[in-house]
Amino acid sequence: MSVNYAAGLSPYANKGVCGLPEVFDSPEELQNKVAILAQLVQESQYMVVHTGAGISTSAGIPDFRGPNGVWTMEERGETPHFDTTFEAARPSVTHLALLALQRAGYLKYIISQNVDGLHMRSGFPRNLLSELHGNMFVEECGKCGKQYVRDTVIGVMGLKPTGRRCAVIRSRGLRACRGKLIGTILDWEDALPDRDLSRADEASRQADLAVTLGTSLQIKPSANLPLVTKRNSGKLVIVNLQPTKHDKHANLRISGYVDEVMTRLLKLLGLDLPEWEGPTVCEIAAETVAAPSARRPPRHRQDGGRGERAGRGHPGGGGGRGLAAAAVKAEASASPAAPTRPLAWKTGAVRPPTRRGRSHAPLTAPPTLRAWPAPLPRNDSKPSHSWPRPRPPPSASSQ
Repeated sequence: MSVNYAAGLSPYANKGVCGLPEVFDSPEELQNKVAILAQLVQESQYMVVHTGAGISTSAGIPDFRGPNGVWTMEERGETPHFDTTFEAARPSVTHLALLALQRAGYLKYIISQNVDGLHMRSGFPRNLLSELHGNMFVEECGKCGKQYVRDTVIGVMGLKPTGRRCAVIRSRGLRACRGKLIGTILDWEDALPDRDLSRADEASRQADLAVTLGTSLQIKPSANLPLVTKRNSGKLVIVNLQPTKHDKHANLRISGYVDEVMTRLLKLLGLDLPEWEGPTVCEIAAETVAAPSARRPPRHRQDGGRGERAGRGHPGGGGGRGLAAAAVKAEASASPAAPTRPLAWKTGAVRPPTRRGRSHAPLTAPPTLRAWPAPLPRNDSKPSHSWPRPRPPPSASSQ
């Protein structure tokens, strides 16, 4: 499929301002600005990058509103011709540089308006990526929401069915879902995907640094997401050759090719550009995978659980006392003046952990031992049935 996917969209009059002149910073000014960007990246705790079509032009995929963009040429009455395809396109330097920043821990999330799938095919984790306008290589089940990543483009746009069905097997061996698969590419009037948009909004609110790369910030609501970070006391950096509508809000404005800016940035940060070895799909980032819970080593039962190692306060035994009780026992046996009452009653001692591993709070004072009251004296001069003495019957006068 040709990279001119815009030809498959429905007619739309308001496509934004096209063909604005490009502005370039001088080499010295560009180097100084990239140095400031490197400092901002190092100081940030949560950096979010917003990407547009400008980061894919070096990969052979045209933009829309640039001097030779698709819609700019349409306004001039020209017909764009492109030889490359989405399948043959390779990730640009910017795509790989963003992957290096993510692996180094600087980049936390990407919000992209691109549909070319180069972020995903470069190996960038999908759980740290919101593709607000869809992906040419992804189709989704309209019933259960399962997404399928294909090696070739889906070929449909406007959230239309692809002709395939979902093969997810339900629990307990029931039949497959069999829901209809639909493409994820949006048309002009289609609503943005809720999952990607909510995650993008959450990341923008959490970010303290928002960097926009290769986007003119004209399409809403994605264009306003960088301002969410700015309103939350974050910093905004815009890297684009053409002016944008949010330049006045930017803390740093860089006018230069995004590939050159990212190359200089990696050099200042001491990072290398990753090698691309073909399309690679990474679903979850390595550092976000839940680490296995730390479990205690299994307790080997010896002598039926009642031997020297089991059930007698040994740190590895099965008696349930553990290290704390063993330490208290050693302290009591080492001191000749140690009290003879049970160890758990010792002031300040820690109760042994329970079977589930929970520990009790230390006891601040030993419990008070209550003695039973002394028995009442027995009167042998009277029969036992006369105690207590019965009341006399009422007299006739009282009646």
